[in-house]
Amino acid sequence: MIRAALFDLDGTLIDSQVDLANSVNAMLLHLGKPVLPHAVIASYIGDGVNMLVRRALGDPEGDVHDEEYVTSALTFFLDYYRAHKLDFTTVYDGVFEALEAIRSEWPRLPMAVLTNKPVRPSREICAHFGLDRFFFQNYGGNSFHTKKPDPAGLLALIAEASALVGAAILPAETVMIGDSDVDVLTAKNCGARSVGCRFGLAPHTLAAAGPDAMVDSPREWLGVLRTPPVLEG
Repeated sequence: MIRAALFDLDGTLIDSQVDLANSVNAMLLHLGKPVLPHAVIASYIGDGVNMLVRRALGDPEGDVHDEEYVTSALTFFLDYYRAHKLDFTTVYDGVFEALEAIRSEWPRLPMAVLTNKPVRPSREICAHFGLDRFFFQNYGGNSFHTKKPDPAGLLALIAEASALVGAAILPAETVMIGDSDVDVLTAKNCGARSVGCRFGLAPHTLAAAGPDAMVDSPREWLGVLRTPPVLEG
């Protein structure tokens, strides 16, 4: 059975594509660079804000721009995004319904957010929409020394969930729900189950990563938790 459920944020609980894309393009204009299509920027999301900025600058490996230039671009992006993170962002249809149903069926099931977005805007967005009431914790990309797909954050949340319920929860009893290969690999890297969300920002990355189950709507989460997928491999 599933004894802990962990959720990605962008592309899983919220549709933040427009605000992220607008913030990236504001940064590019500030730097005198041409803007990018929103769909291209969406394909850059998932590996943390630093990589998002580097990809937008056309420098994912760090061999074009010096660190000072990238840091300046990153600072502008973060400042702009903090001011505009709620301009167009919405909670995906069915998320509240699904979380309420899960909470109703399993009142003591620990649920938490694990995202590569910086923790402060992640928590602020969840609080704004009232999502925070479902989760005992919300960790971001700067909460640990490493980001997803390193499983450090997932393992930390499993340990906290175990303390909450007063009994050890195993990774195999935990499910990571997200929209990209990053979430699937995070789960695989510690032996947890994974559910891929095809309605999110990076569904094209899911198939190759091989999640244990896939859904087309948040409303399907309850059914997956009722009948947990068999672990791949």
